[in-house]
Amino acid sequence: MEDINGDLNANSRCQSTGDPQLDKAVHQWLTWDKNQWTRAQVESLVAANRLDDLRKRLCSRMSFGTAGLRAPMGAGFNRINDLTIIQSTQGLYAYLSRYFADFSSRGVVVGFDTRGQEESGCSSERLAKLTAAVMLSRDVPVHLFSAFVPTPYVPYAVKKLGAAAGVMITASHNPKEDNGYKVYWSNGAQISSPHDKEILRSIEEQLEPWSSSCWDEELVENSSMRTDPLTQINSCYMDELSSLCFHRDLNTSCPLKFVHSSFQGVGHVFVQQAFQTFGFTPPIPVPEQKDPDPNFSSVRCPNPEEGESVLELSLLLAEKENARIVLATDPDADRLAVAEKSDGCSWKVFTGNELAALLGWWMFFNWKEAHPDPADSQKVYMLATTVSSKILRAFAQIEGFHFEETLPGFKWIGNRIHELSKTGNSVIFSFEESIGFLCGNLVPDKDGVSSAAVVAEMAAYLHNKSLSLNQQLHNIYQIYGCHVSKTSYVICNDPPTIQKIFSRIRNFDSERSYPKTCGGVRIIHVRDVTTGYDSSQPDLRSRGVQSGGGA
Repeated sequence: MEDINGDLNANSRCQSTGDPQLDKAVHQWLTWDKNQWTRAQVESLVAANRLDDLRKRLCSRMSFGTAGLRAPMGAGFNRINDLTIIQSTQGLYAYLSRYFADFSSRGVVVGFDTRGQEESGCSSERLAKLTAAVMLSRDVPVHLFSAFVPTPYVPYAVKKLGAAAGVMITASHNPKEDNGYKVYWSNGAQISSPHDKEILRSIEEQLEPWSSSCWDEELVENSSMRTDPLTQINSCYMDELSSLCFHRDLNTSCPLKFVHSSFQGVGHVFVQQAFQTFGFTPPIPVPEQKDPDPNFSSVRCPNPEEGESVLELSLLLAEKENARIVLATDPDADRLAVAEKSDGCSWKVFTGNELAALLGWWMFFNWKEAHPDPADSQKVYMLATTVSSKILRAFAQIEGFHFEETLPGFKWIGNRIHELSKTGNSVIFSFEESIGFLCGNLVPDKDGVSSAAVVAEMAAYLHNKSLSLNQQLHNIYQIYGCHVSKTSYVICNDPPTIQKIFSRIRNFDSERSYPKTCGGVRIIHVRDVTTGYDSSQPDLRSRGVQSGGGA
């Protein structure tokens, strides 16, 4: 990328907006920002007198959600750009240096996906290098991947290298305009409370870039404190992945064909390697979607959870190649969609809950083969987020292992896995309904790469028994009960409207009353984790949801 650091005195030429508070924010932005593209965006908005747009961009900041900091790329304190990434990393450094006495020896892991926005001079790789530059400017060792990696590689590397924290620059399956800053704690799980709030507080105290070194991408090439963990981590990951392979001989002779789409993100190379680790012939890649493209030009939406409408190229290729199974990883390869050719002409695209039923059955089936003593199951757990299907609870009740729910977001699952491991327990499967799966505990985060290989092996095993995935799903329902769910979402970017919608649901017929029917169907009970209400409990209090810890 060309040099994007421009004239720092440009702000002196900027006209007043007529709003002193906004003028101050504009002046602050133009004083601190050294990226000529994003500075020009603010100057252009001022010149066009677009005050509402300026206020939205400059008068609020991002906060950590279930997936870290995530926002559109572009100029503004509430967007992802060079300046906000530098500010975030300065705050992260300040917090980590207070928390870890040995921070300066443990260092951080930094990874990135393939996103970018030309008009902002912004790419995930550049933002990762700036993240590294901030840490290196304070003599903190940085394990910066030299090329794009799946998101799960960052938490895996944090644990493997004993780092204090990890940062992944990604917006996963979000629209192409977005990017993000995902932070992992030393246990490999995404940060949760109180760390997220403390880091945000530290960011607020470190807003002005410390020095020109923070903007120096070249620092990562020249510093002796920067290492590239790519070869080591990829090799270790693939070695450990083999622990999830139970039927290698069957895989090597498998007649099934698989098609894989990486949705123009990072997944292609890694899924190919994972298949080889399991003894499979690599899956057939969708040619239009195998190579990274920050514009995601071959898909309407880079989210495989959308189903058949975004899997069109994959399904067409599968028809042409006579492949029965389609696997699609999202752009940062932490989530997995699966479709299977039915006996007729149609395709069955599995929901996240349906895939979880299959994977949960598969993981316990193979665990039981290796542990025939029923007493061993007392140390076995499966986890799911509270908004997901209860199928794993049904498994646990019949098979005698433990099941727990967590709050929504894989950060809660990752932290709970860490807590359970400290008491000698083993989590063999975890999931969230939005096609996020973790087979075993290789990584304390959802992982589309390992899940793709596991699904392929399960399909090969079932095919050898003359069963399809969908037939086995119905077999599971015969044993554990039919679990049907319908999940959907509506995008709303206006917080007051969101507030109004939920207030209406919580005060439906009268104050503090919830709807009693939905589409003519009676609602059995309501649990509102936000307010702590659960109509199924005698005291009406929500319980049984693990929030996990951050240590």
